[in-house]
Amino acid sequence: MSGRSSFGQGVLRPELLQEVKLYTNAREREKYDNMADLFAVINTLQCLEKAYIKDAVTSKEYTAACSKLLVQYKVAFKQVQSAEFPTIEAFTKKYRLDCPAAMARIQEDRPITIKDDKGNTSKSIADIVMLFITIMDKLRLNIHAMDEIQPDLRDLKLTLDRLSVVTEDFEGKIAVEKWLKTLGEMRAHDELTEEQVRQMLFDLEQSYNAFNRLLQHA
Repeated sequence: MSGRSSFGQGVLRPELLQEVKLYTNAREREKYDNMADLFAVINTLQCLEKAYIKDAVTSKEYTAACSKLLVQYKVAFKQVQSAEFPTIEAFTKKYRLDCPAAMARIQEDRPITIKDDKGNTSKSIADIVMLFITIMDKLRLNIHAMDEIQPDLRDLKLTLDRLSVVTEDFEGKIAVEKWLKTLGEMRAHDELTEEQVRQMLFDLEQSYNAFNRLLQHA
């Protein structure tokens, strides 16, 4: 009788019902958030590879999605890379990630559908995706000065020019050139207005989506 009573009291001890926190401050929380982002990207890439092998996605859909994930992986790993995780292999080993297909994509740095026989095609695609995302992120983070936006936008235009599948009448290229002209008429410290930021974000999102559709039909 007394044994059952003590067991019941042990189960109901308040300290055993408290939530266990992985972090105690904002820096530690950011660290775990960054690791969670990297873990998610690698898992998604692994699932995408398996889906392509099973013919569950088309080559065009796979190429666009894989190119985007590889860029996201690079950004995510930079946030996690440290003495504890000098390489991605150290991260996957620590958290027991079984992801051979994703690791193969990461090592080759290109979708399996893009052959490495067209010069820098795969690198150009990755750079374009990264620049679109970088510029849009800056605008959302209230970075609106001409000299903070124009260099990335110029690089985006130059990289689009190098990609043979991007024609002169491609809507994304036209939008980028339009905003380069607008920024070119501003002084270095001038900032885009709220209305301009909203329109530029809309144009870039439309252009980014159009670029992904272009890759799917290339």
